[in-house]
Amino acid sequence: MNSGQLSTIEIQPESEHLYSVIWLHGLGADGHDFEGLIPELLLTAKAHTHFIFPNAPIQAVTINGGMSMRSWYDILEMSLERKVDIDGIYQSANLIEPLIQQEIDKGIPSTHILLAGFSQGGVIALHTGLKYPHQLAGIVALSTYLPTIEQLKTEHSAANKATPIFMAHGIIDPVVAVESGKAAFDTLKLMDYNIEWHDYIMEHSLCIEEIQHISAFINSIFRCPSAND
Repeated sequence: MNSGQLSTIEIQPESEHLYSVIWLHGLGADGHDFEGLIPELLLTAKAHTHFIFPNAPIQAVTINGGMSMRSWYDILEMSLERKVDIDGIYQSANLIEPLIQQEIDKGIPSTHILLAGFSQGGVIALHTGLKYPHQLAGIVALSTYLPTIEQLKTEHSAANKATPIFMAHGIIDPVVAVESGKAAFDTLKLMDYNIEWHDYIMEHSLCIEEIQHISAFINSIFRCPSAND
């Protein structure tokens, strides 16, 4: 696992900076992976939002024959249990928290900062958000699961108990089984998190209906200021 600051792809706000989104890519991808999704989300506050797409560190990934690629943590076994490097998840979360702090240092309150992630990135978004000591705007976790759920039962922060969480998954996902995602959702629901679940007839990807639901979710949180404000 590399240490230090992450390189990022960023889309700067066109108007007054009011909100920030930190969006984490999946295994083997990079920060550009979800950059093109932003126009499709039709966000009412897009002009006021700073989008940050971090590049995961480059490291060897066991399930890919030890090949080095961008990865938030090592995956040791592709089973339903998906044995992973738990320490790597904590290390990546420690790399994301400074990105949140950078936005706070610019004057953006934590309640205006949303974490999002796909697959591995969704794991880090959930883990980071649930442990973060200040309330965030929301968490979007797509086609993902939560291997640190047992640790989070005791390590979670009460600050984000009411934070809206959006989880979504393809029911024919051959990479991350929908059962793994639903198990994480069910546990977080039992822990009284403000969480919603969506599933779609798709594989390890996104679909138009899902994008529409993500759009509605974020638009319900990030409000565009009116001309009279």
